[in-house]
Amino acid sequence: MPTYNKLVRDHIPEIIEQTGKAYKTVILTEAAYILELKKKAQEELKEYLESQNDEEAIEELADLLEVVHALAKVHGSSIEKIESIRQKKAETRGGFQDRIFLIDVDDE
Repeated sequence: MPTYNKLVRDHIPEIIEQTGKAYKTVILTEAAYILELKKKAQEELKEYLESQNDEEAIEELADLLEVVHALAKVHGSSIEKIESIRQKKAETRGGFQDRIFLIDVDDE
């Protein structure tokens, strides 16, 4: 019997049940949930970094975005608020579309 000990999507228990397999779950406390969301964010980012093509990359980015939605909610915010902050930063500091790679700054 494989042991996972990780946060899973809400419908995973139903999917496992449909296979006829038994499983164990617990409902996390708020603090444990935040910790596990952070771990899940790291896991999904790692999977994105290891993706081999555009299709895999987009799939992993979607998973990462799902985690960002959940994190926004646990921090008392929303994806819309995060998007608003992102837009303001893009207006004042720019985005990353120009591919600018800063080498150094002469501070003399």
